[in-house]
Amino acid sequence: MNDPIADMLTRIRNSQLRGKATVETPASKIRAWVLDVLADEGYIRGYEATTGKDGHPALNIELKYYEGTPVIRELKRVSKPGRRVYMGSKDIPVVRQGLGVSIVSTPRGVMSDANARSQNVGGEVLCTVF
Repeated sequence: MNDPIADMLTRIRNSQLRGKATVETPASKIRAWVLDVLADEGYIRGYEATTGKDGHPALNIELKYYEGTPVIRELKRVSKPGRRVYMGSKDIPVVRQGLGVSIVSTPRGVMSDANARSQNVGGEVLCTVF
């Protein structure tokens, strides 16, 4: 697997299409940081570190639904291993006129686009959520 973040986002999308309450993904620091932002912005209920079926560390993600429909409508990977996308603080895109969130990896950590703009830091735009 070359892109662990894209793998995690795909697992979340597929689980929501099936109506699952939770999804398990292999654990890593970058995945946990992205999940922290998703939880802070209210797109997932939360996550916890567990041990997977194979004995390796895993993250168990609790998905969030509103009246039977998933809270996350769109989850797209922006920066990919073949084409990295870096932007300054003033160039970070606004998702759906402010209704969505861009997740940015900055020198000060992984944060939402609003936090990156308020702290005046740019970085790699990992994904967008709506």
